[in-house]
Amino acid sequence: METAWLEAQQGFPFKPQPLTICAYDVDSEPVLDLTDPSSFNDLGSSPIALACPWEELADQGKMPPSWELAKMLTANGVAGIIVPSFAPGATENDRNLVFWRWSDSLPSRVIVIDDEKRLPATATSWSQAENK
Repeated sequence: METAWLEAQQGFPFKPQPLTICAYDVDSEPVLDLTDPSSFNDLGSSPIALACPWEELADQGKMPPSWELAKMLTANGVAGIIVPSFAPGATENDRNLVFWRWSDSLPSRVIVIDDEKRLPATATSWSQAENK
């Protein structure tokens, strides 16, 4: 929960913004663990690619190294990665699970847990919730 908060509030350290936190039922593969720097040995990349200022680079019209890494991994069939959090205040134990490919079926099943049906059910519902 703390990592989700840090990630969501990066740009608003003194003015917390509203956010919805959801739990997911995940059964996905392959997922690559990039929390160990040695995991980059066969990728032709480094942990520095994950820590790049991606938003600033994208605003300048440059391809962020993290996006290049994601492009290469998706081309090789990787559905997602586990990465350290680089959010301000994050500790070495804070992690993010990032997916590029998912659906409600295997091999990359990611389903939001919403037993009480609290989340908007359709894209239209989300749009209406944003306009309130």
